[in-house]
Amino acid sequence: MKQSIILLHGLFGELSNWKTVTDYFKSSYNIFAPNLPLFDDHKEDELEYLVQWLENYIKQLNLKNVILVGNSLGGHVAIIYTYRNLANVQALILTGSSGLYENNNLGSFPRRHSYSYIQKHAANTFYNPAVATKELVDDVFEIVKDNIKCFKIIKTAKKAQHNQVNELLPQIKIPVLLIWGKEDTITPFDVAKDFQSMLPDAELIPISNCGHAPMMEHPEKFNGILDDFLTNRFL
Repeated sequence: MKQSIILLHGLFGELSNWKTVTDYFKSSYNIFAPNLPLFDDHKEDELEYLVQWLENYIKQLNLKNVILVGNSLGGHVAIIYTYRNLANVQALILTGSSGLYENNNLGSFPRRHSYSYIQKHAANTFYNPAVATKELVDDVFEIVKDNIKCFKIIKTAKKAQHNQVNELLPQIKIPVLLIWGKEDTITPFDVAKDFQSMLPDAELIPISNCGHAPMMEHPEKFNGILDDFLTNRFL
């Protein structure tokens, strides 16, 4: 029976394109890449709502011993889920995860109706700004132009910044892989070192010339690192 991998995107889903990961692993694993309900109307704490949603998602699909892979906010959600459901997580993979420190400097998007401003903001996610394609920038621009969606993004980002997982990490006694861009300016590489120091069983592998989304900027390296980890640990 195939193991299940759940891929969790960041605050801007379009910035966490898991297509190359899905294509690489789909023959060997059951791959799930849900859209996190960032824009749902609810009265709960934004981060708590996402964690509860993930819990329900996994229960509804009756998934057991899952492998969680989370980028940015998705990593944050994965950490909290893992802490609460340790017996149901086989491994945790974090890349550019929030939870300790995140320099998202979203502010209130004072120039969110300026396409060039959003383009620059999106490009800063990567070491190579060319990775921020027009299609990707267009998707982000459509989100931030929407008053309700923009408010949700800002509110969720602020909630994530104030939710620190320091006390949870020592309790996560399962294999953890940290794949981190050496030039990540949103969750800098020192953050990855902090994660590693607080987790009981964590391996940190950096990728050079890489920003906040290694699976997009260096997909072959990312997939190779993840494949080696899963093969060595569980096969």
